[in-house]
Amino acid sequence: MNRFKSVLKNIIPKKFLNLRHLFWAWWGAVKYKHPSEDLLVIGITGTTGKSSVIHFLRQVLEYAGYKVGSLSTVDFYIGGEQKLNDQKMTMLGKMQIQKYLREMCDKKCDVAIVETTSEGRLQYRHKFINYDMMILTNLYPEHIESHGSFEKYKQAKLDLFKYVSKCKTKEHGKIAIVNGENEYAQEFLQFNFDQKIAYTFSDKHIEVDKEGIHFETHGYHFHAPLYGKHNAENMVTVVSIARAMDMDWQTLQHAVAQVHSAPGRIEFIPETESRGFRVIVDYAFEPVALRKLYDVVDMLGVEGKIIHVCGSTGGGRDKARRIPIGELVGTKSDIFIVTDEDPYDEDPLEIIKSVSQGAQNVGKKVEQDLFEILDRKEAIQKSINMAQSGDLVLITGKGSEQKMCIAGGKMISWDDREIVRESLKI
Repeated sequence: MNRFKSVLKNIIPKKFLNLRHLFWAWWGAVKYKHPSEDLLVIGITGTTGKSSVIHFLRQVLEYAGYKVGSLSTVDFYIGGEQKLNDQKMTMLGKMQIQKYLREMCDKKCDVAIVETTSEGRLQYRHKFINYDMMILTNLYPEHIESHGSFEKYKQAKLDLFKYVSKCKTKEHGKIAIVNGENEYAQEFLQFNFDQKIAYTFSDKHIEVDKEGIHFETHGYHFHAPLYGKHNAENMVTVVSIARAMDMDWQTLQHAVAQVHSAPGRIEFIPETESRGFRVIVDYAFEPVALRKLYDVVDMLGVEGKIIHVCGSTGGGRDKARRIPIGELVGTKSDIFIVTDEDPYDEDPLEIIKSVSQGAQNVGKKVEQDLFEILDRKEAIQKSINMAQSGDLVLITGKGSEQKMCIAGGKMISWDDREIVRESLKI
């Protein structure tokens, strides 16, 4: 069956194959009685930061008394009940988004936050969802192989804003919120929204230290116990959304002060502390996100070595990022262990060799400070065995993902965090 599907994908143009998703989107809305009509629906799109913004916004809104549901790369969450995303897909197909929205309605949620991707737009998975707000976190070249060019990637994001601007208006009106420091911001504000908000970071006086992030806006000071300037920027996004929903400043200050990180986003594994070293599991899978992670590492200060375990995704997903990942991690880490990630139908060894070549370009030596290990579990075990007091182990690329995609359309159960815990017992 999987082979038959693969043959069809090679024969039938992608744009025609995607029409089946349009049917499922329509039928899901009909079957579950258009649940988005009874919710305030917030769409979050952008190259990075989407899942983190959703995780933080959910907490802020709950603090203010809203009952919230959310769908993201990290989890599916309905009014306090969380299930980690185990489907290796952000925007779900076969009516699942509408099914979750109906469950949110049935459990009396006020707000639904939906991570809304460019690939989801190409597959019509946003259709028949009546969004009230669409937010752009940022935009830069990524997913180029999937879309064909950056312009096509950007156009997919623009299409989402255009779609929302034409959705039926509910109580709050239609609101567009974009990162005003992005060079394409005005293109996303060209559509007919009731409110158009472009937020910036330059006037927010952002500071980051070991206590977390600090920023000011409109004369109000905010602190959140989170690491990284990128999370300060994510929180500025959250504040902009909350203010568009008329949340008062004092409530917002208290809400921001109690947020915590999402699973698999700069997640420390506490069980390693008794051994004198630290382990961070993070979702960062492309060069920009990895640079932001290393900003956090620099701020934390590492007494010993940095041991980094990562690879790159297969399936034709942005092959151009592989050597830059190798060069970046090869430069920043003391020991680099290149391993498998989500190979799909590609040869995982070829992916590993490509990333490894990047590390060799900047001076890493195979079997000295650079190791190529196909088995990701073995690679993680090696990093734990090598770690000594004062060291920091970074394991990136999958975060809290619950599956690994391998050849033949198959998925195997996986969780980097649990593999670390298992490795500590050996």
